[in-house]
Amino acid sequence: MRFAVASSVAEAVEVCLQWPEADELRVPLTERTFGVWHGLVPGLGPGQRYGYRVHGPWDPVRGLFCNPAKLLVDPYTLRIEGKVTDLQAALGYRGDPAGPRCDVDSRGSVPVSVVTAPGGSDTGTRPDVPWEHTVLYELHVRGFTRTHPEVPPEHRGTYLGLAHPAVISYLTDFGVTAVELLPVSAYCDEPSLLRIGAPNYWGYSPLALLAVHPGYAAVPGAEVAEFRTMVAALHAAGIEVIVDMVANHTCEGGMDGPTLAYRGLDARAYYLDHYLQPDLTGCGNTLDSGSPTVVALVTDALRYWAGELGVDGFRLDLASVLGRPRGGPFDPAAPLLTAITSDPLLRSRKLIAEPWDATRDGYRIGGFPVHFSEWNGPYRDVVRDFWRGVPGVSQLASRLAGSSDLYAASGRRPWASINFVTAHDGFTLRDLVSYNRKHNEANGEDGADGTNDNRSWNCGVEGDTEDPAVRSLRGRQARNLLATLVLSTGTPMLLAGDERWHTQGGNNNPYRLDDETSWLNWSAAPDTEMMTAFTRRLLSLRNTTPALRQPEFFEGRTTPTDTPDLVWFGPDGRPMELNDWQDGERRTLGMWIDGADVRSHPPPPATDSWLLVLHAGAHPIMITLPGPEYGERFEPVLDTGSADGVPTHPRNRRPGTRMTVPARTLLVFRAVRS
Repeated sequence: MRFAVASSVAEAVEVCLQWPEADELRVPLTERTFGVWHGLVPGLGPGQRYGYRVHGPWDPVRGLFCNPAKLLVDPYTLRIEGKVTDLQAALGYRGDPAGPRCDVDSRGSVPVSVVTAPGGSDTGTRPDVPWEHTVLYELHVRGFTRTHPEVPPEHRGTYLGLAHPAVISYLTDFGVTAVELLPVSAYCDEPSLLRIGAPNYWGYSPLALLAVHPGYAAVPGAEVAEFRTMVAALHAAGIEVIVDMVANHTCEGGMDGPTLAYRGLDARAYYLDHYLQPDLTGCGNTLDSGSPTVVALVTDALRYWAGELGVDGFRLDLASVLGRPRGGPFDPAAPLLTAITSDPLLRSRKLIAEPWDATRDGYRIGGFPVHFSEWNGPYRDVVRDFWRGVPGVSQLASRLAGSSDLYAASGRRPWASINFVTAHDGFTLRDLVSYNRKHNEANGEDGADGTNDNRSWNCGVEGDTEDPAVRSLRGRQARNLLATLVLSTGTPMLLAGDERWHTQGGNNNPYRLDDETSWLNWSAAPDTEMMTAFTRRLLSLRNTTPALRQPEFFEGRTTPTDTPDLVWFGPDGRPMELNDWQDGERRTLGMWIDGADVRSHPPPPATDSWLLVLHAGAHPIMITLPGPEYGERFEPVLDTGSADGVPTHPRNRRPGTRMTVPARTLLVFRAVRS
């Protein structure tokens, strides 16, 4: 067995073989090539536990943390075992983080690496869903099935739980084409949580980028095989697997954090300087995307997940960090981003950037390379604002039509906009319409955590209520938000549980709550069933209607029906003009989409056109339907005023008809023409 690990500052490196009931065997790595220490240890095989010890200088101020008393995880390990059980033993220092070295041996108190054979079970044929057909569904592997009644108890909250036929059936019937998994790379609780004995539930605290997180395995040590089984089951159902990769920081935290891997191997090769560079992540350390060591590690990890584990794409957390080498200004041609987009395997996968970091300079929405789609933060903010009553429709129109202002100039297409109104980080949909402020007391941080910019509206009462009028309004508002999301041009991303009316009790940052706050409730309450039925109806409408998932931006071009491809209407039934857009008090917008000229490949048959009417005003409004050139009749298809979306008044209407739209309602009509 050949071992290899990079360190440009080490004076000596030992691979330390571990056995549960025996002393470790330390084997010096005597060969060194291009900064990589390596050597052959015969007679070993899969299952062998090991770590590294690094001898060299200790000078924290200069970024040197060599400490042979600390057993280090291999950054390239494919499996880890164990947890940090003694934080003090894992610390590399005594007292002052910049002071003397601590010589307490961390063996037995920290995770270890495990030799793992490559290859394994087949992950099936990749569905390769076109972007314009994609519906993302963000979920947590553990929380999604932790209470699922049809999943065997021993599989709940695991990879095998997500692979269960009942769960797969739910996703396919629902209309999901891709699950976006919160981090499934091996992670470790960060120092602040270790000190209080709390877990990191979300997993945004990576330890080993190539290792599958063992905490979601039904059988200890079987996480790699079980992950492959999950991927194969989802692939067989036509569902893609997107994993959330955290390549911007590690679980070692700041200077006062433990020495578990990267810090002890070569902090200057992995991290930005703690003293000279800003903390771009807000997590205590920042991986240096300009370092060849980091570029190699991240791209090798992504290739492993895509090639060996069969995943279909990646959501890159705080992705602006990946474009800020040495902590400098963002550059879309930065080494790490270029390495990813030029790699033949990786550029064939779906790439999604979270286009910001923890600093103002890192907010780079629309600025990523053309291979990337992006979480569209402005979409979330504008849609939330509109439905909570903020007047004005000009920004809303841009978001509904695919955000060409953000993505067209770079040559990207509408699906580059990952549209969302909720995500793991923030309120759930139910909480978004039930709370005006966060309620994060359970997090133990005195309310200092979680954003205050929620753009939510509690519909008149803070939190749960039995008032039927408030409950009805909340359901309507939630349906408005969901319908806007699913029917907007771009790629919709839904948060798992929103369709089941999941609440976190107003907590917008339950990153450490591995309990009923975060777990989905699978009970069949009436509100849940109606919201699920509504969402299923919505996704069915989108998935069967090419005009509602346009692969190209609208251009105002004339279609074969002698009408523009997109027309915006005011309540009076006339196409909107410049003065209408400048009216900052508008709360109503009509959007007519021509179904005769959908430029997909291959092009679909000509279909009916569609009219969406969005009215966020607090009072009903009288509107006039467009003229006959836009439809000989308008058939009601969706009405957010009803609990399941079935139109309240199903009769067809003729062009030019005047009708009343109730307060806070979204209507969808099929505009039928000969």
